[in-house]
Amino acid sequence: MTKNLAIRRSLMCITALGTALTLSGCDLAPSYEKVKPHYIVPASWNGQAPFAKANPAADQIPLNWWTMLNDPVLNDLEDKAVKENTTLKAAAERFEQARSLVMKARADLLPHFGIAFGASDNKQSDDSLFRYKGATTASDTFYGGLASWEPDFWSEIRNQVRMQKYAAQEKAADFAGARLSLEADLAEDYIALRGYDAQDAIYVQSVNYYRKAVEMTTTQLQNQAAPQLDVARAKNRLFVAEAAELDVRAQREITEHAIAVLTNTPPEDFHIAPQTEFSFRKLAIPMGIPSELLQRRPDISAAEREMAQANRSIGIARAAFYPHISLNANGGFDAGGFNLATLANSMWSYGATASMPIFEGGMRRAALQYSWSAYRETCDTYRATILSAFREVENEQSRVKLLHEEDIRLQGAASTAIQMQDMTMSLYRGGLSSYLDAIVAQEAALDARISEVRVAVRAEQATVGLIRSLGGGWNDKLLPTPDETMSFGVLQYSGLHTPSPAGEITAASIHQ
Repeated sequence: MTKNLAIRRSLMCITALGTALTLSGCDLAPSYEKVKPHYIVPASWNGQAPFAKANPAADQIPLNWWTMLNDPVLNDLEDKAVKENTTLKAAAERFEQARSLVMKARADLLPHFGIAFGASDNKQSDDSLFRYKGATTASDTFYGGLASWEPDFWSEIRNQVRMQKYAAQEKAADFAGARLSLEADLAEDYIALRGYDAQDAIYVQSVNYYRKAVEMTTTQLQNQAAPQLDVARAKNRLFVAEAAELDVRAQREITEHAIAVLTNTPPEDFHIAPQTEFSFRKLAIPMGIPSELLQRRPDISAAEREMAQANRSIGIARAAFYPHISLNANGGFDAGGFNLATLANSMWSYGATASMPIFEGGMRRAALQYSWSAYRETCDTYRATILSAFREVENEQSRVKLLHEEDIRLQGAASTAIQMQDMTMSLYRGGLSSYLDAIVAQEAALDARISEVRVAVRAEQATVGLIRSLGGGWNDKLLPTPDETMSFGVLQYSGLHTPSPAGEITAASIHQ
């Protein structure tokens, strides 16, 4: 009879387990593809940048896009920044922390096992009411195993796991965005530094020119061919130019310090040799079609992954309305001495617990309503992110196109201003013009040359801005897949310090 009862209980457990596994396929989250908003994108871009193609075979922006500028110094700086920048390393660590949360959530899907053991020696009072057979002391020793499992009937746990996987993907997109921002900031600072080099070279040339002008006016004064006022004007131009050169040098040093910090180098140990020419390769930026921007921008991918998380949270909130069942079992040996491993001293128990909310004052309804509102908020954020991305691309296209055209005209203005400067000085030397005309021409020449360099710098920085707004060669295929976000195996107990590679973020890129 006892044997039949045990068989029936075993069959009931097997049936309950099969039912649990069958019901575990129920997912209460809305179908993401049905509720995901689809943004209507334009068919083409508004403007086109006036670039000559650097590489006709290139049909997309490379991931190391800065190499298109063909500057070896910039290439070395970018490589060092990507490897050494501490802010980028911190972003990578946030991704690894998110992967750990994936494993933590996934642990609830699996049965939990444990062991327990202990011993005690107890003495009762002589006046104890229920003292056993006159004994006042008793020993107890036990050991056994524990097991528990909560069948995921309504996919609550699995939706939590999916949420954490999507969160890890969001952190991976954030890492890509941080890296792109670092690369673009470094390139813009480097372009600015080369602009200061070019301005300093212009000021050095102008200072030398003004010194000769001071010597000329002094000679004219000694020959009584010019008044003292001409000498004062010439010295004034010299001092103003020398002061402006010092200001440019100060700005260059500050920019150099900023580059040093981006490459994780102490500023006092960092120096970039100056150059006299400002020259970067004119680029052809592959624009692609506007719809591709949704896959090429890390911030758009991050917003989309956040939306996917909010969708899963609705399923979790819905699951709270349904019964929750947990299965528990334990067994072992318990005896008054150390002779435990005998059948007579064995013990075991198993059972199931079911709980279901009946009335909680609307707490679960409030959580469900909140989850739907949070999801709609992420949809609005997703749309706003896309709209902002298109605005940035169009803005940078306008800047690139118009700044390059402005630079061409300023090059002409600088050339004619230099001619005016030389002609007025020749006329002054021959006594056919006043030095006031020469001063005006000198100011015009210096202002035109400096303005041309500054606009050229802005045009190149706009090119970098356009590359940044297009995603810098990144695309969402570089994101780790949901399964790749898991950082270790279920039975892995070694190598936990260095996580396995995931997507484009590898242990080597994090732990330098």
